[in-house]
Amino acid sequence: MAKAKSAFVCTECGAEYSKWQGQCSSCREWNTLSEVRLAAARPGAGAAPSTTGRSGYAGIVSREVIDLAAVDLSEVPRFSSTFGEFDRVLGGGLVPGSAVLLGGHPGAGKSTLLLQTACKLAQHKSALYVTGEESLSQVAMRAHRLQLPTQGLKMLAETSVETILAVAERERPEVLIIDSIQTMHLDDIASAPGGVAQVRESAAALTRFAKQSNTVLLLVGHVTKDGSLAGPKVLEHMIDASLLLEGGADSRFRTLRGQKNRFGAVNELGVFAMLEHGLKEVKNPSAIFLSRSEEQSSGSLVMVVWEGTRPILVEVQALLDDSALGNPRRVAVGLDHNRLAMLLAVLHRHGGLFTGDQDVFLNVVGGVKVLETSADLAVLLAVVSSLQSRPLPRELVVFGEVGLSGEIRPVPSGQERIVEAAKHGFTRAIVPRGNAPKSSPPGMQVIAVDKLAEAIEAL
Repeated sequence: MAKAKSAFVCTECGAEYSKWQGQCSSCREWNTLSEVRLAAARPGAGAAPSTTGRSGYAGIVSREVIDLAAVDLSEVPRFSSTFGEFDRVLGGGLVPGSAVLLGGHPGAGKSTLLLQTACKLAQHKSALYVTGEESLSQVAMRAHRLQLPTQGLKMLAETSVETILAVAERERPEVLIIDSIQTMHLDDIASAPGGVAQVRESAAALTRFAKQSNTVLLLVGHVTKDGSLAGPKVLEHMIDASLLLEGGADSRFRTLRGQKNRFGAVNELGVFAMLEHGLKEVKNPSAIFLSRSEEQSSGSLVMVVWEGTRPILVEVQALLDDSALGNPRRVAVGLDHNRLAMLLAVLHRHGGLFTGDQDVFLNVVGGVKVLETSADLAVLLAVVSSLQSRPLPRELVVFGEVGLSGEIRPVPSGQERIVEAAKHGFTRAIVPRGNAPKSSPPGMQVIAVDKLAEAIEAL
């Protein structure tokens, strides 16, 4: 009888080794190699490629070499997921033959979002929902509580990938939902479900079926403590789109952000509200992020950030207080901590305001994470407002990047940001001179600045 073979796989990057070693040579992480047992070679594995089961992985039947100019450029037919915000993050809708991975913390609403999507799609599309974590009665109770249409949606409670593929081959669904990939397993792999080898091979088998049958594959993925998707890193390379659903248990709003998308813009943002009957899309996110108090207070300012393909208005708050410590605190929620330290140095050098003896606290209202540099000028002006205890006008909006020499640099899509601010009733805007429009929107006063000192004077 043939001896069972094993390999050592890195849990961080998925690299394989023939023997154990303390450090992974690929990702340089320590103590991340775990032993997995390899499946026995199938009969005829060394023969023609068609006998390995991996032929036509990307849905390509013909192996003929063709010229790039001869490739059909017709638009891939998409269909709606029934959620406008979901479609926005996906790049316009679901693409047949694509594999989408939806991750998020426990309780974020991953299963709720996909169950709502599946129930609505099942009214005009064939959909198969495979649950590996809940029983069919539990899923039915949740659908009844959410008042979803349950007619037409096919359900399967199974964790064996071989059984799921056999059922999918028979049913031929247009949409296949797997909840979740960490509970799936292949009989040929000896490791437990959720392990590196099981997650990788299960996702590869399901993705192969999706591409060969033009089925939309939606996978639910767990996340680790640091917020990254659990499982081998190679899992993110197999799929076509990686989405992350964020939102704390104390917040009714959920944000769906695209981290990878082969069919649309990366870093697109969709906003949902968790209500009694499930998730409801928020078509105007700026309205919920601008719920400000009527009383004017120092350190509060509205900025315009660009998320994917649209501008969003969010409020940034700054609080400065005399520090009782030798090393004052610098706390930034929703912003980059290192960039805050750099901006405070620029404010001292080129703005003439010293904050070295102050504790600085910054917060982006609504739990939004600002990843772009257009928030630099708004952050500094909010700090100046709190430092001088001077409230800023409620009708003021600010955006712009601040350089190390104190210059205010232009940001992309400046005209669209100004128009969005004017739609929400703002009448004054401090923007980089490179973003100053030739004609301002009606009722909007645009103040163009080149230096940080000019922006402080414009307050």
